[in-house]
Amino acid sequence: MTDTKSPAATGLYAAFAAYALWGIMPVYFHALVGVPPLEIVAHRIIWSVFLLLLILLLRGRLAGLWETLVNWRLISPLIASALLIAVNWLLYIWAVQNGHILAASLGYFLNPILNVLLGFAVLGERLSRAQWCAVALAGAGVIVLGVGALSTLWISISLAVSFGVYGLIRKMTPAGPMVGLTAETLVLLPFALLGMVYWTANDSLAFGNAGAAKDALLIAAGVITAVPLLLFAFAARRLRYATMGLIQYLGPTIQMMLGLFLYGEAMSLAHKVAFPLIWGALALYSWSAIRQHRSEA
Repeated sequence: MTDTKSPAATGLYAAFAAYALWGIMPVYFHALVGVPPLEIVAHRIIWSVFLLLLILLLRGRLAGLWETLVNWRLISPLIASALLIAVNWLLYIWAVQNGHILAASLGYFLNPILNVLLGFAVLGERLSRAQWCAVALAGAGVIVLGVGALSTLWISISLAVSFGVYGLIRKMTPAGPMVGLTAETLVLLPFALLGMVYWTANDSLAFGNAGAAKDALLIAAGVITAVPLLLFAFAARRLRYATMGLIQYLGPTIQMMLGLFLYGEAMSLAHKVAFPLIWGALALYSWSAIRQHRSEA
């Protein structure tokens, strides 16, 4: 009988929840069309800081945050991960608002392949023959997509690399999910506040001028940003990095469906060929992982 309270089981639930939330994120950013992407990133940082500090205060964890901030061994990788996630946020928002949801979804289809390779090369994780076949099959699908979408391939590659390396750094940094995320947002906070001051001084700030609905959505950016990242960081500490990479196909699949059926982006021949390859790879990898788990039980 499977222990649903085991670290692997709880990590699995958290991973599925994180990627499902990221999958529906284009709906949120489409609702903010008219607000510059850089300002949206600034709001994500500022409101996340308020929310995360409040949670840490209520849980009595502020001392742990301070210990992280003054420990160079911990804060130096978190500075790098903070910069990577800020770049990832900015590019993703820009892509969604400019009609490139399929290109963004390709980036997150490509990211699991990168995660598997990072897990193999950096963390020493090993895959079975069937799992390597799954990686090759997914890679073939990504190559087909890349050939059919060369003009936007830079978006996909940039998103994949920034988030893949971000996840690797967070997995290797011995800081708790909430403390680590709070430290990251605090690193970015001065830049966000400087941006707000600059936009206010130049009468270009959207907040307060874009309507009550968009102001409310911008304030909600803290919750929308922090919750999936906390779930992701929680899962990454409990699951193999290769497993995290394959579960991630849930997010871009939802994004792709939104781009096609909600926002009317066109599906090319490359998409029609590549996505079945990628979904077949996910099925093969999942089957292999389940069989391996049962043999070890």
